[in-house]
Amino acid sequence: MLTRARCLSFFFAKTPILCHVGHTRLRPLLHGCSHHHFKPTTYSPYIKDRIFMNKSAHFSNLALSATNKYIPESSAAAKTMSNKARKKARRESPEGVLRFKLDMCSKRGDVVEALRLYDEARSLGVPLSQHNYNVLLYLCSCSGSNGDENVVNLALKRGFEIFKQMGVDGIEPNEATFTSAARLACAMEDPEMAFNLVKQMKSCGIPPKLRSYGPPLFGFCKKGDANRAYEVDAHMVESGVVAEEPELCALLGLSVESRWVDQVYEMMHRLRASVRQVSESTAEVVERWFNSEDAAGVGEENWDVGKVREGVVKGGGGWHGQGWLGKGKWKVGRTEMDEAGVCQSCGEKLVGIDIDPRETENFASSLTKLACQREVKADFVQFQEWLQWHGPFDAVVDGANVSLINQKSFSFFELNSVVNCLRQISPSKQLPLVILHRSRVTGGPAQNPNNEKLIQSWKKSGALYATPAGSNDDWYWLYAAVNGNCLLVTNDEMRDHLFQLLGTSFFPRWKEKHQILPNTGMTSLDSVLTQGMNMKKKHEVEVLSAVVDSIANSVGADTIVDVGAGQVGPVLSSSVFQFCTCDPNVETA
Repeated sequence: MLTRARCLSFFFAKTPILCHVGHTRLRPLLHGCSHHHFKPTTYSPYIKDRIFMNKSAHFSNLALSATNKYIPESSAAAKTMSNKARKKARRESPEGVLRFKLDMCSKRGDVVEALRLYDEARSLGVPLSQHNYNVLLYLCSCSGSNGDENVVNLALKRGFEIFKQMGVDGIEPNEATFTSAARLACAMEDPEMAFNLVKQMKSCGIPPKLRSYGPPLFGFCKKGDANRAYEVDAHMVESGVVAEEPELCALLGLSVESRWVDQVYEMMHRLRASVRQVSESTAEVVERWFNSEDAAGVGEENWDVGKVREGVVKGGGGWHGQGWLGKGKWKVGRTEMDEAGVCQSCGEKLVGIDIDPRETENFASSLTKLACQREVKADFVQFQEWLQWHGPFDAVVDGANVSLINQKSFSFFELNSVVNCLRQISPSKQLPLVILHRSRVTGGPAQNPNNEKLIQSWKKSGALYATPAGSNDDWYWLYAAVNGNCLLVTNDEMRDHLFQLLGTSFFPRWKEKHQILPNTGMTSLDSVLTQGMNMKKKHEVEVLSAVVDSIANSVGADTIVDVGAGQVGPVLSSSVFQFCTCDPNVETA
């Protein structure tokens, strides 16, 4: 906890290859060549000893049998072969064997053997693919972890040769190619070259990734070149790449050392906005700043209190955006929060910080772009138009996921219970938006007369959207929830590759504040509470109690007020007391 007399307080929380090579005999690399080994490069005796020479697993030039010759897929012979035979021929071809052996070198981190295979392939005319070149460049760029100076120097030298040869051979580079080359440049302590490679990547129409910016950014930070480091950061922002804790920590440390107080303030804000819990190394940089003379001397002594308060409200709480305020020595110490969010050092209670609306807008835009790339664009645009006409909604339900919570088969009864509960807690008593795949609303349980009637009522109310055939409904319910800034009811943890495309900074924070897990705390009500209640009503109250509990936990509420819930009110209040995990005060009005 950091305090300064009559000023502000800040809080930063912290948290206190094995490879197996089997004995399966590997096929030789090439066919139709001499039994003599080709040695284009003279290795030191030490490096020679590093090459595997086990007879059951070593890589040699022994000829393949004539039956293993690769048959081009465009040939007449290939067209008469089965798919299995074609795959086998491709796998056993010189190119296929080379790829397999280079991949094995990559798993072991064996750059020496990979370079030997490269030299052997080039001497015998075996073409290298983009994948082969990328594996070689990756191994060369990671050779620093080897620990042997001879191997490192060899890898760096050969790495640049291989990168140039890739261009000579006319092999088109991709993001992985440029990133590995940038790492090679950084290993040679040339961050300028690494940055130029990233710029070249973008000019070639290849979007750089966060890992692409690492070599030049960390390289400039290591050299203490703050101007160039912030140029890299600006290039990242321009490319839509979001820096994470390692990059922000490096820039913060460089700003502290360079005594750039405004940049220190900026990095502090970016850390606050994007990093949920700082690492020990970041905490040490923060402490170093607040213990410095620069931190004690910077700051306005007379500031507009009204602007500060207005800034805190606009920023969602916890940050005013007015720069450093006040002067004097900071008191720096580490503390803990209790379960209620009260600081054990100063006794102040932390306030919840909302998500910046601009971040939500940017996230919705990127989500739309990704969805249109992976879905039929016309279908998704049609959904956006439908949403604009029928929205906004207070909640969005992932229908397929909710319907299968406690059932082995699809249950409209389960789904309808959640829908009714969400309608009860809606300020406008509005139905939530239910997203279901078209097949779910036309076949199977949907053909049941009662379910047909339910589906038609949702459609008539504009509360059901059926996603088209061949679509992934995840894009639809996620976009609807983000665009409408409303609750999302789903048990989907959103951890698969689709959601990883959305990044690691904003998305987890958004989920935490908007996602409701419908099975959270679901338990059976006490029989005393349910006297005179039919099974349908009992189930609805159980679901609604769980939803209320989930919302109370997500917003940190310590009081739940029941306003005009009729007969359900007292039952709901009692049921919340029965199993609610947030230990609230429940009041009935």
